[in-house]
Amino acid sequence: MTSALAHIQSLPSWLVGRVAARGRSLVAEALAAEGLKLAHHAVLAATAEYGPVAQADLGRRLGIDPKDLVGLLNHLEGAGLVLRAPDPADRRKNAITLTPAGTATLTRCASLAETANAALLSPLTPAERGTLLALLTRMHEAS
Repeated sequence: MTSALAHIQSLPSWLVGRVAARGRSLVAEALAAEGLKLAHHAVLAATAEYGPVAQADLGRRLGIDPKDLVGLLNHLEGAGLVLRAPDPADRRKNAITLTPAGTATLTRCASLAETANAALLSPLTPAERGTLLALLTRMHEAS
């Protein structure tokens, strides 16, 4: 008979959660070299993709509470990575844009995240990595 703990630890949901936690930890450690957290990286990436973007729209797109977003933007602006300026479409709102330093930092963060993910997947062969990514993508798209 399987123990209750062994049963729990064999569930796909438990295993995926543990692997996800390890992946987040590896990426977080890598981004710390830039003085950033995962949320900072997400804000930089979304700003690069949608910018200039209204601060409120950025928060909605990322699902970040407005108060938390202010703190993230204060950090990024203080580091010279983003600029906040009145939105030309609506002067009551702030528009966020990346600075050249923000673009360079985003490029370095992407490389750091790739390296961290390669470490996460290192126990797998290249074919197994492809299969895992295809399966995870299918599961994600179904949710």
